[in-house]
Amino acid sequence: MNATPIELVATVLFALAVAHTFSTKYFQRLADRQPAHSGIWHLLAEVEVVFGAWAMLFIVVMMAMAGLSQATAYVESRNFTEPMFVFAIMVIAGTRPVLWLATHLVDGLARLLPWRNGLEFCFSVLALVPLLGSFITEPAAMTLAAMLLSRRVYVADISTRARYALLGTLFVNISIGGVLTPFAAPPVLMVAGKWNWDLAFMMTQFGWKAALAVVVNAALVVFVFRKELGTLKTGEAGTRPDAMPPWIVALHVLFLVGLVVFAHHPAMFMGIFLLFMGVATAYRRYQDRLILREGLLVAFFLAGLVVLGGQQRWWLQPLLMDMSTDAVFFGAAALTAITDNAALTYLGSLVEGLSEEFKYMLVAGAVAGGGLTVIANAPNPAGMSIVRRHFREQTVHPLGLLLAALPPTLVAMAALRWL
Repeated sequence: MNATPIELVATVLFALAVAHTFSTKYFQRLADRQPAHSGIWHLLAEVEVVFGAWAMLFIVVMMAMAGLSQATAYVESRNFTEPMFVFAIMVIAGTRPVLWLATHLVDGLARLLPWRNGLEFCFSVLALVPLLGSFITEPAAMTLAAMLLSRRVYVADISTRARYALLGTLFVNISIGGVLTPFAAPPVLMVAGKWNWDLAFMMTQFGWKAALAVVVNAALVVFVFRKELGTLKTGEAGTRPDAMPPWIVALHVLFLVGLVVFAHHPAMFMGIFLLFMGVATAYRRYQDRLILREGLLVAFFLAGLVVLGGQQRWWLQPLLMDMSTDAVFFGAAALTAITDNAALTYLGSLVEGLSEEFKYMLVAGAVAGGGLTVIANAPNPAGMSIVRRHFREQTVHPLGLLLAALPPTLVAMAALRWL
């Protein structure tokens, strides 16, 4: 497939954006060395700003090359529902009442486990919450799990290796933990309707394999770092159990359910979100600081990925379609590291006549590789924005994340490919 000049420019900028995500630590150091211009360097060091900034540059270039009307038409042709949804559900899932409920669920599972101290809590967060993502959506599960780890594990004096290992495992488990249903994981959602993948199909073909991999990954990271995690004191932080009225918790759960039900209808879920904002303002004593800044930055990141990713079809689709059924599984897992996994499966859904085995391998590879980088899966920037302040220089190094995510990724690939 021949590329147009605009597509070539978009691909170059996309490659620069990917390289930028691996270079944020360099910009952080520039901010320290050049305090007079630290503002711009700090901005460029924000991972969530990367794709949005490069996408805006692409639109400026597109205006110069094709005119204002064509650039505007292209932006308006993009679907920004996912960035809007991730912003809204991040904010609601990160509220004190929802976290209060999630903490009780995690602690309830932890009490059933034979371990003590931090081991049972970390296992519960990494195993239970990702599987809940199949019902409350992956972005909500990522927000809950990241905030629980941030408040009760990352605040402790654990090693950098343990921090990366927990984050890498969380990213992988969230990516595969959402495939029990056809509506919670973005790469599955892109194809489920067209390929007639219903709940029964997802449970039998993907769900049980993913659930097994999630449990194995959680158990492995807890076992490897058992000395560090076993000394944590993870008693409930925050409000007392009797300080959160049941009706407030129930109301926030209803807001969350409303967003999930209308996840593909922006006018509906944004209306629900605005009503939530009114309630949160009226009952501030039951709220901590809303993560509006974090949610907006993540939405900006995903919107940039939508704009730049929309111009990559000219090389991605032929590359995928030229692969054999076996090769597409490993190819999709690898390509996911440099582009959103939902984009890969969407491109596959445009091709007619694919075998059922090819369809399975494409989606299985895409979800298995969803934890390798921050851009591999849409919820990843949400988790990154919440926990990165606990890392050195408030930066999660992409290579460190990649290495930490490789072991759980291999477990996920083995489960989805050979079980």
